[in-house]
Amino acid sequence: MTLDGRHARHVEGITRLLPAGERVRAVARVRAGAGLIPAAPPQPAAPPAPGGPGILGVLLNVLSPTITFGPADNVVDWLFFGVGGRGAPGSQASLLHHALTVATKGAGLRDIVLGVTDRRLLFGATAPVGLLSSSAADERAQADVELLGSVPRTTVAARLGRYRLNWKRLRIDLADGSWLSFHVPLADSARPLRDVAAAVSAG
Repeated sequence: MTLDGRHARHVEGITRLLPAGERVRAVARVRAGAGLIPAAPPQPAAPPAPGGPGILGVLLNVLSPTITFGPADNVVDWLFFGVGGRGAPGSQASLLHHALTVATKGAGLRDIVLGVTDRRLLFGATAPVGLLSSSAADERAQADVELLGSVPRTTVAARLGRYRLNWKRLRIDLADGSWLSFHVPLADSARPLRDVAAAVSAG
């Protein structure tokens, strides 16, 4: 596995998460596919509010059937970005995408990192950094990877291909039939994605 300095830091961070005997085969810094995405995981039901809905609650209950922006938003997402993943609520893609979204939408800037070992496909995020952080802080963050989820390597399939105008799109098909996609900026090399796909498929 040939690595540039940045990916070497990612390997360092992922290696720290592994038990003895598990080896890293490939890593890639990626962006999650946009557009239509897997459904959100099921959320526990909120307890009913004491005292009844009140006047505002009754009014919103009357008006809410006419306030339906979701389908229109879905059409816009599909037109501009296509399909970034599929999965029912609670599916593997649903849970993984939710974990990645929560991690990257919090405070600070974080990168998504995919790692392939001889046993698993790992989904992680680097430590958050600020917009004006120093290069030393950035380097430390690249080596500080939080594990957000993993799946057995032999239960998934990965393939790199073109989707619309993007030639650098990696699709991950999971064991339950759900799937996720990832890509890199057009200016970046597709080699890390190719390495991940090859490592997932290797014997």
